[in-house]
Amino acid sequence: MQRDFSLADCDVMGFDLDHTLCRYHLPQSARLIYDSFAHYLVTEKGYDKDLLTLAPDSLDFCCKGLVLDIEEGNFLKLAEDGTVLRASHGTKCMTSEEILETFGRREWKHFNTVSGMVSRSAKYYLYDNYFDLPGALLCARVVDSLDQHDRQKTYDFWKDMVAAIQHNYKISAFKEDCGMYFPEVKNNPDKYLQRCPESVKKWLKQLKSAGKILLLITSSHSDYCRLLCEHTIGNDFEEYFDVVITNALKPGFFSHTPNQRPFRTLENDEEQEALLSLDKPGWYSQGNAIQLYELLKKMTGKLDPKVVYFGDSMHSDIFPARHYSNWETVFILEELLGDKVTVPAETESEPLEKKGKYEGDQLKAPYFVSEQWGSYFMDRLPGLENAEETLVRTWSCKCISTYSTIAIPSLEAIADLPLDYRFTRFSSNNSATAGYYPSPPRALLPIEGSVTMK
Repeated sequence: MQRDFSLADCDVMGFDLDHTLCRYHLPQSARLIYDSFAHYLVTEKGYDKDLLTLAPDSLDFCCKGLVLDIEEGNFLKLAEDGTVLRASHGTKCMTSEEILETFGRREWKHFNTVSGMVSRSAKYYLYDNYFDLPGALLCARVVDSLDQHDRQKTYDFWKDMVAAIQHNYKISAFKEDCGMYFPEVKNNPDKYLQRCPESVKKWLKQLKSAGKILLLITSSHSDYCRLLCEHTIGNDFEEYFDVVITNALKPGFFSHTPNQRPFRTLENDEEQEALLSLDKPGWYSQGNAIQLYELLKKMTGKLDPKVVYFGDSMHSDIFPARHYSNWETVFILEELLGDKVTVPAETESEPLEKKGKYEGDQLKAPYFVSEQWGSYFMDRLPGLENAEETLVRTWSCKCISTYSTIAIPSLEAIADLPLDYRFTRFSSNNSATAGYYPSPPRALLPIEGSVTMK
C-alpha cells in the first residue's frame, strides 16, 4: 500500500452527519443527553431522584474509549493488548493496587470478542461517540446508587438504560415530540448545533465541481437529518449531495446483505416499500453498502470506484467501512483539539488569520482530556509504587491506526488544502503518529521512537 493518501484519487466522498458534518456544542448537548436518559430512569423506572442533579465537573467522567462491564458495574480503559490501564467501579476510581488485584497484568476477559469491534454484547458496552458518552456517567452513577442501597454484586440496570435510549431516540420520537431530546433541539437549535463553517461549504462545492460524487450516510432519521442540515448547512443542503441515506442503521449498513437491509424510498418521512435495486441518485432510507456501490459504479462509469468515508465513530463508521467495504476512512477525532496548547492573547506573534484553525482561545469542552481517565491515546501500565513506568498505547489508539486512513480534528482542518494534497496515511510501514493531521497528539510524541505499529 502506498504511503500517501490524496482526496484527488478518490471518486466518491461519503460523510457521516452527527459530529462530522454537523458539529454540536458539546457541553450543552452532553447535559441534554444525560438529562433525557436520567429523566426516563427516574420517572418511568423508579430510579433514585438524585440522578437528576449533576455536579458541574462530573462530565469529566465521560471519556471516549471506555468499556462498561455491565454485569460488574466496572468501567475500563484498555491498553492495545487488552490489559486494564485504569478502572472505576461506578464513578469511584480503582487504585493501581486494586486494578492489579482485580484484573492482574493480563488481558480483560472479554477482550478477544471486543477487539474485533464487530459486535455489541449483553456483557459489555463500548463508549465511542458523543451521543453515548453522557450515558456512561449516568450508568456509573446508577451503579453508585445501587451499591448504596442494595449492596449488590451483579447488576441488572442495562435493560432500563437501553429503554431510555430507545425512548429518546426512536424513529417516531421527532415527529411525536416524544422524550426530552428531540423537542429540546427543535426548540433551541442554536444552543446545541454549530453552524457549518463557510470554508467547509465551499470545499464541498469544490469537490462536486471537481467531479466527485458526494454521499451523506447517517443513522439519524430523515426528519432529524433535515433539521440538522437546514440549520447547520442551509436550506439548500440537498444540492451538496448526490445521494442522501438516512436511518442507515450503521454499522449494519456496511455488514448486511441487500436481502437483510434493502433500500426504501421516503414519502413525508415515512418509509415505503423495499427496492430491489438502487438505480438512481436521490434520498433513501436504510439500505446497504453493496447496492450503493453498484450505483456508484454506474454513476462513475468505473468498475472499481474509490470511496472515502468521513465519520466520528470507530464502531459505526470507520471500522465497518474499512472492514466490510474496504473504503478509505477519515476519522473525525475532536480529541485532537483538546490536545493543543492554547496560546494566550498577549503572546500572539502572528495575525489571527494566519494562525491554525484551533490555536485561538476555545471553550473547554467536556471530555477532550478527562482528569479521571487521562489521555485517549496513551497511558502508563498500573504498577506498584516503586516500579518503573511503562507507557503504552491505548486500545482506542491502536484501532485508529489499524482502521483509519488518516485522523483529523474536523473537516474544517482540511477544507483549505488543495484537493491533491498528499497526506501520510497510517500504515505498518510508517511511524505510529504518521496518519494524524495537522499534527499528532502530544501524548504520543515522547515515545514515538519506542511505539511500533503492529
